[in-house]
Amino acid sequence: MEFLDARRLTGPSLLFDGPACILDVACSPDEADRLVPVWADNVGRMLEALDWPSAEFASQKLQGGISLAFTAPIDQLYAGSEINEWAWAASAFELGAGDAEPDFDEALAKLQKSSDEEANVELMWLIDEAAVQGKTLLWDDDFVSVGLGRGSQTWVVREIPDALEWERYHDVPIGVVTGTNGKTTTVRFATHILRQSNRNVGLSSTDWISVNDRVIDRGDWSGPGGARNVLREQDVDVAILETARGGLLRRGMGVERADAALITNISEDHLGDFGSQNLDELLAIKWIVSRVVRDAGRLILNAEDYRLVEKASEYNGELVWFSLDPDNDIIRRHMDAGGAVFVLDGEELVKIEGGKRDLICRSDEIPIALGGAARHNVANALSAAALTWCLGTPLADIAAGLTTMVQDANPGRCNIYDLNGTKILIDFAHNPAAMAALFDMASAIPAKRRALCFGQAGDRPDDLIRELARDAWEIGLDRVEVSELAAYHRGREHGDVFRLIRDELLRLGAEDSQIVHNEQELESLQDAIDWAEPGDLVIMLALGGAAPVHARLMELGAQ
Repeated sequence: MEFLDARRLTGPSLLFDGPACILDVACSPDEADRLVPVWADNVGRMLEALDWPSAEFASQKLQGGISLAFTAPIDQLYAGSEINEWAWAASAFELGAGDAEPDFDEALAKLQKSSDEEANVELMWLIDEAAVQGKTLLWDDDFVSVGLGRGSQTWVVREIPDALEWERYHDVPIGVVTGTNGKTTTVRFATHILRQSNRNVGLSSTDWISVNDRVIDRGDWSGPGGARNVLREQDVDVAILETARGGLLRRGMGVERADAALITNISEDHLGDFGSQNLDELLAIKWIVSRVVRDAGRLILNAEDYRLVEKASEYNGELVWFSLDPDNDIIRRHMDAGGAVFVLDGEELVKIEGGKRDLICRSDEIPIALGGAARHNVANALSAAALTWCLGTPLADIAAGLTTMVQDANPGRCNIYDLNGTKILIDFAHNPAAMAALFDMASAIPAKRRALCFGQAGDRPDDLIRELARDAWEIGLDRVEVSELAAYHRGREHGDVFRLIRDELLRLGAEDSQIVHNEQELESLQDAIDWAEPGDLVIMLALGGAAPVHARLMELGAQ
C-alpha cells in the first residue's frame, strides 16, 4: 500500500454532495478491503477525541487503489486532511505497511491546535443562516459570498458583517459544460448566443474568466475557483461554467446547483491519473455535474455516446438529448415520450418537443461549421442550442448566435485561413475522437493535395500513436510534417514518437520523401507552406497552442 494524497473536497464530488476530506491510496483490491474498516475506525477515534460533529464515511475502489472520504465542516477541511494523513499512518502500521506507530496523544494535540486555528464561527453562522433564508452561498479560503452574479455580495471570510440585507440577494441562471471534446467551442457558442440575447454573460473556461468582453484573468479557470470568481461579479446575469476533469476530481464542483448541465461526450483523454485511469472512471467524474441539476434543472446529453446513454438509464432528473441523427433510437423514444431533443434533420437544426418541430437554422448558415463539413461543430451548435434554451433563451436568439459566430471567436478550433490560394486548417485536436472528427472534415474539403502537420505527446501508448497515423493517412495525404514537441516527450527519448509515426506511414505505403521531421510546430507549418501550391490544403494540429500559429499566418498575409 502507498499513500498518494490527502486533500479537501469543497463541493459535490464522486463521493459526497458537500464538503469532505479524501484520502487516496494505491493498493490491491484485497488490501483495500482490509484498509477501509481500519481507516474508518482510526478516523472515528480521532473525531471523537476532537469532539467533532458526527461524520459520514464513504469509499470507492478505483483502478490501482481506493479513495476514502469523510464529511467535515467547511471551516475544518484543512484539519480534516491532517486527520486523514494521521489515520493513514496509523492504519498502515496496523496493517503491516508502516514502519512506526504514530503517537495518538501527540497527534491529537497537534490536530486540536490546527482545528482551533481554522475554526470560523461567523462563517458557520452565515452558512446556516443562508440555508434558512434559501440563499446560495459560495465559500473559499479568502472570501465568502451570498447570492450569485447581479444578486451577490462578497466579504473577506474573516470579516463577515453581523447583519445582512437578505432580500437583496438572488441567483442568476447557470449552465455547466463538461465532456471530453467540444467543451471550449460549446461554451464559446453559448456565450455568443446569450450575448446576442442582450444578456451579460459570465464565463469561466480553460482560457480565461470574463464578463462579456472584459477578461478578468487569463489561464485555465475551468475548476471550482473559476466558477466562484465569475459568479461573484456583480454585472453577471447569466453564467456559463466550463468544468474540466481535474477540478472535478481534485476539489469537486464549484456550485451545488445549476439550471442546466451538459456532457458533450466521453472518450480517451487525460487517462492515467489516479481516479481517471479508464473510461468508466472518467465517466464517473464527468457525471458529477448531473448532481447539480438533478432536483431542479435539466441534464443535456449526447444521444450518440453509448456510455452516456447507459448511464442516463439510472438518472431520475429531466433529460434533454442532442444528436446529428434524427433517427437515433434514444432520440425517437425521448420524442415519443414528449421530451425535448435538438437534432440535425437533413441540413436543418431543429428542436422537437411534445410533437412540435421548431426550425433553428441550417447547418450551412453556421460559419464555423464550414458549410456543414465540420460536423463536430454542428454537434457543438446543437449542444449549445440545447444549453442556452434550457437557460431561457428564445430560439430566434439562438439562431442569431449560431449564424453570426465566426472563427475569430473560436481561436484554435477548426480555423481555416487562405494564403495565396492555399487553404490552411488549424485545430487543437489532441485525442483520438477529436482527431477523427477533424480528419473527417478535412477529407470533405476539396483540395488538389493535402499535407498534415502534427505531433503526439509521448505518454500516448505505441498502439494509439500508430492508430492516429493510420487515421491520418486514410484521408489522402501527400505530405506529413511531424513535429518533435520536446516539451511533450513525457518519458520518451527524443525522436521516439517520430519513429513510430514514420514506421506506420511507411507500412501503409507512404514514401520516405513524404515524411518530414521538424523540431518545432512552426517549422512544420512553414515547411508545409513552402511545399504547398494554390488549391492545396495544409492541416495543422496545434498541440502547443494556436496563438503562435495564428500570429505567423498573419505575418505571412493569410486571410
